Amino acid sequence: MELQVYQALIAAGAPEDAAKNAAESINRAIDSRYQVHSKQLATQGDVEKVRVEIEKIRAEIERVRAEVANTKGELIKWVMGLLVGQTALIIGVILKTLH
Repeated sequence: MELQVYQALIAAGAPEDAAKNAAESINRAIDSRYQVHSKQLATQGDVEKVRVEIEKIRAEIERVRAEVANTKGELIKWVMGLLVGQTALIIGVILKTLH
């Protein structure tokens, strides 16, 4: 493209050094924009890596949810056991006190 711009400027009557400088300047600007965009845009590979990481995170969340649900069940069992024991103890103390 640089050569085509240079030739067009020469055909339009621009001096050779000005045409060369203008064509090189356009080329540098295009390169600069490409570098900026290549850093900001994601490739399909980048998107796929993110998808894989998201799936790993989802699996971890599900594992933690299952663990929390299991822990909740265990806590309910322990609390109920303690309540039954505490109730039996209180009843025992009351009966002992009454006799």
